[in-house]
Amino acid sequence: MVQAKNAPDNAYYLGKGKVEELANLIEHLEANLVIFDNELSPTQIRNLDRVLDIKVIDRTALILDIFARRALSKEGKFQVELAQLQYMLPRLIGLGKQLSRLGGGIGTRGPGETQLEVDRREIRRKISELKKEITALRKHRKLHRQRRQRNRCFVVSLVGYTNAGKSTLLNALTGSTLYTEDKLFATLDPAVRKGRMEGGKEVLFTDTVGFIEKLPKQLVIAFQATLEEIAAGDLLLHVVDVSHPDYQNQIAIVHEHLQKIDPGFIDREQLVFNKIDLVENSNVFTSLKREFPEALFVSAIKKEGFAELNGRISNFMSRQKPILKVALPYSAGKLLAEIKEQGEIKSIQYTEDAIIVDATVDGGLADRLSDYLIRD
Repeated sequence: MVQAKNAPDNAYYLGKGKVEELANLIEHLEANLVIFDNELSPTQIRNLDRVLDIKVIDRTALILDIFARRALSKEGKFQVELAQLQYMLPRLIGLGKQLSRLGGGIGTRGPGETQLEVDRREIRRKISELKKEITALRKHRKLHRQRRQRNRCFVVSLVGYTNAGKSTLLNALTGSTLYTEDKLFATLDPAVRKGRMEGGKEVLFTDTVGFIEKLPKQLVIAFQATLEEIAAGDLLLHVVDVSHPDYQNQIAIVHEHLQKIDPGFIDREQLVFNKIDLVENSNVFTSLKREFPEALFVSAIKKEGFAELNGRISNFMSRQKPILKVALPYSAGKLLAEIKEQGEIKSIQYTEDAIIVDATVDGGLADRLSDYLIRD
């Protein structure tokens, strides 16, 4: 149901006449749930619940419910529960009647749904506990990122709108078996997998939660630790479902979210149009190549376009690494092995006193090689 209205009604969101029309529609369809596409105030939920005598939820409650069903890890469950409680706290009065209705279905999953009266003090205490748990997990995740930075692992973060095929692409690039399914928010918890590019160079790929239009602010706050994984990426693969009819708007929405997380993301973004196997009209690609000349086109499910993708990642890695010329003593065999594994050797010469190496290496390894630099 759609209503043309300058502003939502403070009491019912819809106008009174439209609410009556909705009540008649509910009776005619024998509906058992009404979902509003925008967030409702506690007053609006309470009034609609009383007038319609049916369960009423908004977009935020629906998304929180989906997240609750998808969260598998301890961190994911903590984050979802925190978002649910923060959403529920100001709405306890309005939800009172709904909380007395037991049963399954959309909008019924979450902490405390079966209690008619929920103590605000108890919820605030639980929120405080969850924030402490999430802060501890956030510190733990930060230590992992710092360890990766010390080891100078090149990190590629897969980002994009939900259900764009990020997890499928990660599986195809790394040979892993992350859970994938054609549905919203199939992946909530960050996953890190190793992959190898041209020449055997090792890369870490991270898969993160997908974005969506009007993502609830409670989730953005609760999932801050997860979103920080995006900012830690040396390269952002922005995966777009090119078969989706609204992919242009989805690109804009993802850019909007990325801008809030990391304003400098644009310098590290590589646009990847996925699911090209589902597009029959080749003119779509011609148009997109004109609009996004640096974009890549792949099919994660069929592994099409991967040569170009791997080449682009390798080129980006090379641009991030300084070119050094070093004279290594023969006793520094471990450093030479690291250059071979992590860098790219341009030339190598064995002299009587040392091994002369020209190579591109990352920042961490470059620091350790500084004592052996040959300065022109």
